[in-house]
Parts: sequence; C-alpha cells; structure tokens
Amino acid sequence: MRLTKALSPFAAAATLLAAASATAEEFLPDLPVLGAPTPGGTALQTPFTELMREVIFLDNLMLWIIVPITLFVSALLVWVIVFYNRKSNPEPARFTHNTPIEVAWTVVPALILLFIALFTFPALRHQQIMPEADVTIKVTGLQWYWDYEYVDHDVMFSQFMLERDELADFGYTDDLYLLATDTSMVVPVGRDIVLQVTAGDVIHSWTIPAFGVKQDGIPGRLAELWFNAEEEGIYFGQCSELCGINHAYMPITVKVVSEEEYIAWLERQGADFAAAPEWMQRHIEVAQAD
Repeated sequence: MRLTKALSPFAAAATLLAAASATAEEFLPDLPVLGAPTPGGTALQTPFTELMREVIFLDNLMLWIIVPITLFVSALLVWVIVFYNRKSNPEPARFTHNTPIEVAWTVVPALILLFIALFTFPALRHQQIMPEADVTIKVTGLQWYWDYEYVDHDVMFSQFMLERDELADFGYTDDLYLLATDTSMVVPVGRDIVLQVTAGDVIHSWTIPAFGVKQDGIPGRLAELWFNAEEEGIYFGQCSELCGINHAYMPITVKVVSEEEYIAWLERQGADFAAAPEWMQRHIEVAQAD
C-alpha cells in the first residue's frame, strides 16, 4: 500500500498535508468508536443519523413483506409437487387460463409495491434533497486513498490506511486494522454536512454505514450526499466500488466532535474563516468576546 504513495504524482504534498493533519488531530478529545463492523455480525450497524434509521425501517419492512411471500410461494410449490405429480395426477387438466387467479396475481403484487413505495419515496427524497449546508467538504477518491477539501476554509489533506504496526501511534487498537486511517474527516455534531463526491481516476464509492450514506465518485462528475451525525465519536467506512487491486485497503475515518472542538481543529489546520457560515461566525465572536 505504501508503494501507492510513492507512485502518486502528488505523493510529497499529500504526505506533508497528512502529517500536519495527524499532528493537529492529537489535540482532539478521546472519542468512542461508535461506527464499526461487529465481528460475526449479520445486522446493519447501529444508526447514528435519521437517514440510517429510515434505512433500517425500510429493511425491516421489506423483511416482514418478503418472508410471508416466500413462505406462501414455497407452500404452493410443495402443494403442486405432492398433489400434481405424475403419480398423483396422471391425467392433467387441459384449461388454458383462470381469470380470477390472473387478476389476483396482478392486483395483489401491484398493491404490495404501492405500499412499499409509500415508505420508500419519502426516504429517498430525504436522502437526495440536500439541505442548506453547515459544512461543505469535497471528497475525491483516488487509487487508493481519499483527498478532502473543506471548501469554505481552504483546508486540504489526504487519507491513507494505517498499517498494523502504525495503529498504536495514532491511538487505535489492533482490531481496527483495515479500518483506521492516518487522518480523519472531522465534522461537528448535530450539523448538516454536505459532501461533494468525485474521483480522479476510476469509480470509487464513499460510504459510512452508521450514517446510512453511500455515493459513487465518478471521474468528471460531482455528486452530493449529506448527513447529520447525532453523537460524538469515531465512525469507519470503506470504498464500496471495486476500484482496483488495493480496493480493500481504502478505508474511511470520520470523527464527529463538538462545535467548539471542530472550530479549534480548523484553526490548527490554518483554516481561512472569511467564508465561514453564520453558525460558525457566532461561535468565533463568542470566543473572541471571552
């Protein structure tokens, strides 16, 4: 994986930016790991956004719908196998259609799909309609790391996966290997975060399962996603689009902190606050008054 850095035409600049960000992150508070896969787990991750709660609700709704359908169809298959095999029914019927059954198997699925749509479309609209951004970050996927740009503050850095022997130096435990990165995307808790997602070479996909968000980054295009994290902590994700030989070594780390900690982190990054949003300007004014 380190060969990737050496081969990158921007390796020197990226390494310097990453080192600066890692140093600044040392001043962040100790945060619990809230968004990470559970060994042996089969369920979706614990939700920490309203978007993820909607995803889990839809997943459970589909389960309650598909299980009875599967049982019903399986029972029909068993019934046909038992009562309409060659031995049990040597003289098969010669009719060509059954209007009531044909109407039923058209109308009933249509009603089921309509019922599902009543819950699905509002959830899709909630995900796809971007709110007014409290924080805007441009994310670029590259083979095989991420570039981040805080567009309102002129802050940029890259994010690489940590090797196993580097985890302790960055405050991570060994079980977070393949998840932890040398820098983190830091965002404030309880604020609407809009990500502009793109890619610089092949298609990548930025996702944090605990937030219920996933967006392909396509070269030459700029797509958007948004989330509002509800608890301070560390959340992990992974590139979710097969992007080459090191696809499995392209994790994502997001640290959600308080608004005060977020502003302090930006200051340590040398951020430009001239275009800071109104909510941040209020925090800065209060801090300066104190």
